[in-house]
Amino acid sequence: MRLALYQPDIPQNTGTILRLAACLGTPVDIIGPTGFDMTERTLRRAGLDYLAHVEIIRHESFAAFEEVRRARASRLVLLTTQAALPYLDFVFRGEDTLLVGRESAGVPAPVHAAADARLRIPLLEGRRSLNVAVAAAMVLGEALRQTGGFNSSAPPPPR
Repeated sequence: MRLALYQPDIPQNTGTILRLAACLGTPVDIIGPTGFDMTERTLRRAGLDYLAHVEIIRHESFAAFEEVRRARASRLVLLTTQAALPYLDFVFRGEDTLLVGRESAGVPAPVHAAADARLRIPLLEGRRSLNVAVAAAMVLGEALRQTGGFNSSAPPPPR
């Protein structure tokens, strides 16, 4: 299971997603260009001290990401408000890549077209969307639950 961020706009959301990935052992693909400076310093500030614990692969473009993803034989599962299928009705596979879009604009039509599946989080009527990091956490949690990807034998962290 992997997370992919399409041209993220907000470093704090990226940091939250990287921390999530570090805690759950999920690699992250960051598809550029990003809407902020992707220096180690910026990421460290956003991701706290968790960056050493997450595998991050940066891609200059969606085309570069697609080349790597296809070589991995990974399904591209897009989380989008425009999908008809609720994520709870989807059967995830361990090699899936969950893609979240830009906070400001989602993903363009060619990225929608490239997705093997498009999923939405059911919201109350009149609500547009969730924060991208919250959406990623919800769907990743369900995907890991379905695929047995949680490390349930790990002891709780010290207090």
